[in-house]
Amino acid sequence: MTQPRRTPEEETDGRRLKGERRRRAIIDAALRVVAREGVGAVSHRNIAREAGVPPASIAYYFDGIDDLLVAGLLEGCEGLIEQLDVLRERVNERTDWPRAIAENLAGLLRDHRERTLGEYELYLLAARRPALRPAARRWIEAASGYVNDGRGGDEPVVRSLFAAIDGILMQGLIADEPPTADDLEPMLRFLVQPVDYLRDRGYLS
Repeated sequence: MTQPRRTPEEETDGRRLKGERRRRAIIDAALRVVAREGVGAVSHRNIAREAGVPPASIAYYFDGIDDLLVAGLLEGCEGLIEQLDVLRERVNERTDWPRAIAENLAGLLRDHRERTLGEYELYLLAARRPALRPAARRWIEAASGYVNDGRGGDEPVVRSLFAAIDGILMQGLIADEPPTADDLEPMLRFLVQPVDYLRDRGYLS
């Protein structure tokens, strides 16, 4: 049976979708290589082998290795924003946030450890490569918009919160066993609602 011919618009959309899938496959491959072997192993040849694409594809989609690494950081940021959107839909009460965040972080450390490790390798690399710094800071800027239902908060306090979350994730990555949500919830409850946490434990009257 003869298949109907695709319109030029459909062919263009199909090529665009295929290109986006290949670009994302390259980014995912770069994160796997970084997590497994470190940033020093990132090269056109290694990433192409990991992604199962011709080496020329790397140069086609990215201007250079730094451009690819920036894309990896931004991809991770967008993933975090999507997760925050899901959490905001799930959380009905202010007091539910610590548990929800704890479950999310535990999942990053247990179910998505390799990707989380790769993203943090790139995050730390930004200290040496200025080109990566705007992308590395992007997640803090984006996540700050979720504080107090988008109303924000005192900047030093907000930055302290996200610095602490960074520390929790990095400690979790070097732990022999990834922490569970039950392990993380007391820390998150203190960070998100310190007065409530201290009062519940009798430190405040």
